[in-house]
This record gives sequence, C-alpha cells and structure tokens, in this order.
Amino acid sequence: MKHTVLITGAAGYVGAMLVEKFAAREDVHTIIGIDKEPKPEAFNEIEKLTYFEINTADEWEDLIEGIEPDIVIHTAWQIREIYGNHALTWRWNIDGSDKVFDYVFSHPNVKRLVHFSTVASYGAYPENTIEQRFTEKDPFRLMDYLYAEEKRITESHLEEKYEGRLNKDISVAIVRPAAITGPRGRYMRIRFGLQATLSGQMKDSFAYRVVSAMVSVVPITPKWVRQFIHEDDVAGIVSRLAFGEPVQGYEVFNICPPGKVVRGNDMAMAVGKRALPVSPWMVRLPFFVFWHLTRGKIPTGRGAWKSYSYPIAVDGSKVSRELGYVYKHEGFDAFYYTDGEYEYAVPPLQRRNKEK
Repeated sequence: MKHTVLITGAAGYVGAMLVEKFAAREDVHTIIGIDKEPKPEAFNEIEKLTYFEINTADEWEDLIEGIEPDIVIHTAWQIREIYGNHALTWRWNIDGSDKVFDYVFSHPNVKRLVHFSTVASYGAYPENTIEQRFTEKDPFRLMDYLYAEEKRITESHLEEKYEGRLNKDISVAIVRPAAITGPRGRYMRIRFGLQATLSGQMKDSFAYRVVSAMVSVVPITPKWVRQFIHEDDVAGIVSRLAFGEPVQGYEVFNICPPGKVVRGNDMAMAVGKRALPVSPWMVRLPFFVFWHLTRGKIPTGRGAWKSYSYPIAVDGSKVSRELGYVYKHEGFDAFYYTDGEYEYAVPPLQRRNKEK
C-alpha cells in the first residue's frame, strides 16, 4: 500500500526531519506539509511533497480535499509563549490542534494519528524526586508554565474527541518525548534552547550575548535533572507507529531511553564549563527579568524556571515493551556525542563519536 502522509509543523525541527525521512520511503506516495512558516529551501527537491504555508488554526481543510491522507503526524506547536498575547498562543496551539483532531476523526480515510505531546506536563514541582519515574499512567498536573499547560489541555481535548469520533477504525498514538537533541538539532537548526544556551551558541543579538556571558559557568540547582532522546530515536519510533503494526485504539508513550538521568554536573562537563550550585530563587529571578526585559525574545516566561529547578524524570520503556523498539542512544550520549544520521552536518573538529 502506498501511503499519503499529512505532517503539521512540517518546517519545524521534528516535522522537517520526518518529511525528509518519509519521502525516502518507497511505500510513501505523497506527503502533505502544513506550516505557518515558508517552505524550507531543503524541500525544493522533494517531489513527493505538497506544501501549504498556513496555520493549522486557519482554514486549511479545503486545501487538502481530494488528497486524502491515511496517516497524520501532528507536530505543529508554538513552543515559545508570545509575549503579552496568550490568546494568540492559545489559538495557534489549542484551536489549531482541535482542527487537526476534528479533521482526523471525521475522515474515515485517516487510519493513524500520531500526536506529539511532552513530558513537561507531568509537572515540575518541588516534591518531585530524582529517583521518581513518571509512567503513562500518571496524570498530567496543572502548571503555570504555558507550554506544559497547553499541551495538557490539548491532550484532554484529544481524548474527549476520540471518545466521540465518527472514524471508529483509527489508531491513535500520543508520544511524550523527553528533550530532543542530536547533531541535526545542534548544528543544522540552532535555536534558543538549553544546549545552545549553555554551549554559548546564541550570539546573534545583544540579549543573547548577555545570556552567554552569564552562563560562562553552568548554574545548577540541587534537584535539576534532564532526560534526552536522540533525534534518530524520535524518527525511528514515529516511523514504527506510522508504518508498523498499528496500535490498538488509543495509546500513550513516553519516549525516553532507559538509564541514568543527566544531572547538572554532567551538563556542565558536556559543554566544558564549571558548575556553579545555586538555589531555585536564583534561577527564577533572572528568568523573570529577561522575559520582560526582552519582551519574550528570550523564552523564560512564567513558570519556565521550574523545569530548571525541579526534576521530571519518566519511564520510557513502554515503546520497547509493547512496540519492540530498541533505543539506539542513551540519554547522556544523545546530549554529548555527535553520532547519528546527521553527523555529516557537524564540523570535523567538533565531532564526538562514541565509537572512537
């Protein structure tokens, strides 16, 4: 069977990676890409791709009428909170997702939906422990961090819409990734994020240079941990969910490799800097100042400081147990080394290959 795949957020980090990967598959006939951003130049040579520059919150449904995708991958998301405009962030994320879900559940030609959520919605709270591992059975918790909260609300909408669906035969898989990293993200799509910030890559403005100067050492709170999943594993798991044996009904998967969490000292070592122990309030204060001083250009909005102060660690074994997927990269390795499909993008002198 030749598949037609709809990918929302097709110009984003994960979406673009999936467009390129799926276009190389012989069992994919057509890819429909939807994104509010212009078509990336790298897509110009992909003959299988039909691209629409439009927000999922707008009227895109008629544009794909007659193309009839049988697989939908929903990655579109405005991750950065829009300063002073929660309503617009809500429209793009919540309303946009609702429109995708309504389309999927009202069109019987769609056989599979893969929706990208996040582990952040389990909630970064002071009572969390480093040893604790959240599983898919643990509920999401209310957060003042907008990204986590809107992801929580979107999942609740998806579950409600699934219960009332007309498309009864659809397979729905939700993936909740840990922090995604790898050579593609670090060297081909540098953006404001933890790794780019700590390594001093963000220098294209005065505000970013100030932040880079402030992290000449790595401030670490006592309970700060992160988990990382390699971009190759993200693509591999989504490929399994999209083209392998379908999951039955509605399933949720944390996607995070087994093994130790990455502690603050590990992250400092990885970027070649000294660790500086700090208290959570010492993280909260600069987050607040930079958020308002830069009017949101530095994405440290309300509640974001908690993820840099309190642990959220998850158990990602369900994809191995139920889907038979074996992770290729451990968490620290994904953060530190440059191994992977996109290592060619890393300058030779900056490569860190684990095998060597």
